Amino acid sequence: MMKGALLVLALMVTRELMFQTSEAEACPIFYGVFGTVSIGSKTLLNATLDLVAATDEEKAALGKIQDCYNEAGLDGKFLDLLLMVSINLSTDCIKHSVSSVVNSIL
Repeated sequence: MMKGALLVLALMVTRELMFQTSEAEACPIFYGVFGTVSIGSKTLLNATLDLVAATDEEKAALGKIQDCYNEAGLDGKFLDLLLMVSINLSTDCIKHSVSSVVNSIL
C-alpha cells in the first residue's frame, strides 16, 4: 500500500499530477492534507478535505494512504517528515519557489 502513496507523492512532486489551482493555493492545501494524513485521524482528514470540496472517491483514496501511514507507525511518519523537509529545503525547490515569486511580481 505504501508504494501507491509514494507514487502519488512522486507524481505530485514531478508535476505529472496537476490540480486545477495556482501554486499559491495548492501549497497550503497540500501541506494541510499531508499533515492531517500523517496525524492519522479520519475525522480530521475528512474535515480538511471538506474545505477543498473533495469528492467521496478522493476522501476514500486519501483515507487509504492514511491507513498506510498508520500501519507504518511513528518511525514511518518520522521518516516521511524528514523526506518532506529534505525536499522542501533542497536547492531545486528553493530556486523554484523564488522564481515563482519573482515571476508573479513581474
